[in-house]
Amino acid sequence: LDEIELRNQALERSNHDIAQEVEERKLAQQEVMRLNQDLEQRVLNRTEQLERSNQDLQRATASAERANRAKSEFLSSMSHELRTPLNAILGFGQLLEMEPAATERRRAYTEHILKAGKHLLTLIDEILNLAQIESGQVKLQMETIQLADVISECRDMVEPMAQASGLALHFPQETQLGVRADRTRLKQVLLNLMSNAIKYNRPRGSVTVRIERLPASDHKQRMRLSVQDTGIGLSSTQLNELFQPFNRLGQEGGAVEGTGIGLVVTQRLVVLMDGEMGVESELGQGSLFWIELQSSQSHEAFQTPAASLPAPPQQPHGKQHTLLYIEDNPASLELVAGALRHCPDLQLITASDGRRGVEMAMTHHPDLILLDLNLPHMHGSQVLQLLKNNASTVNTPTIALTANADEMTRAACLALGFSRYLTKPLDVHTLLSAIYEALPKPAALTSANKGPQAL
Repeated sequence: LDEIELRNQALERSNHDIAQEVEERKLAQQEVMRLNQDLEQRVLNRTEQLERSNQDLQRATASAERANRAKSEFLSSMSHELRTPLNAILGFGQLLEMEPAATERRRAYTEHILKAGKHLLTLIDEILNLAQIESGQVKLQMETIQLADVISECRDMVEPMAQASGLALHFPQETQLGVRADRTRLKQVLLNLMSNAIKYNRPRGSVTVRIERLPASDHKQRMRLSVQDTGIGLSSTQLNELFQPFNRLGQEGGAVEGTGIGLVVTQRLVVLMDGEMGVESELGQGSLFWIELQSSQSHEAFQTPAASLPAPPQQPHGKQHTLLYIEDNPASLELVAGALRHCPDLQLITASDGRRGVEMAMTHHPDLILLDLNLPHMHGSQVLQLLKNNASTVNTPTIALTANADEMTRAACLALGFSRYLTKPLDVHTLLSAIYEALPKPAALTSANKGPQAL
């Protein structure tokens, strides 16, 4: 009995231990379940937070994109609205300048009008350039460019300005060196640096342009282009503020007109072309601005520069040509009419909207059509499409005349079939050159002028 009692007690203790272990396991499982539930809740809360953050980010991104688009649309619209009256100011100013019987006082007044108008146009262009760069809308066409060609083009453009200021220009000898860049933007950069070196120079000073091949680093060959002047130079404070938009470094009240944007645009264009820009200057000793770009490889073929626009012929072609100008702005119509008064072989007919313009084109069969893009009831591109779809006007050359200076619009219009794309304010000589270039020429004149035509 004692032995049985002892076994029963041992069994009870064993059962108690088992029950206690079961309870502990049950509590442990409950704790694991609680921890799992807590973890699941935390994961759920974190997921919801991330979703809310993603939604907030998406809303912020969408808002920023809308703001960017609104800014670009506003600037594009303002550019268009400002270019339209400038077209009249600069256009009629050029016509007044061409009048042979104008008095000296009238010529002087006209020069002031043209100078102020061109300065305003420069301001508009530079603000639009800066906005396009900041919004990432600048599209580059990187290619291999021979520096001698671009520098020669820039030299032709700045030499009259330097001669008027009594400055000596020094350019490098003929060179076969080349860089990888966007031709149009590189030319814009160099023209800005050269014109600044001329504007802010001293009387009878000089401007020196140099090209230097830099030692290779990181398996990359770089080319440095520098423009040095003999002006008053810049202080250390001015150097620190040099690339701030609209900061003219104390020249706001000076005799030299400027916007304080040109160098900012120049620097950012250089960076977009995978380059660097810097300046070295000392008060009283002048300034040296330089840019560095990737050198082209020796085996790469250089691009042939586009042919320059031909000057208007001194004598008419000998045949009467009819021009149709479709334009709703009376001042623009009058401006083109005034310019064509100097061309007795050109007869102008006009239409103030797209539908009427298409009807007149099919009725009168003009030799050339000048077409504004922003027309009432029908956009200029739609007008062109109707003209191209009609057998009688499908081959009629059509030149776009518009205040829209956006490069993407220009490229799109040329792709649609426009012969040329001219932006307002119009340069009268460029307009006449474009007209005579597009008109059908007599056989003798055609054979005498064979060669590449500029778009």
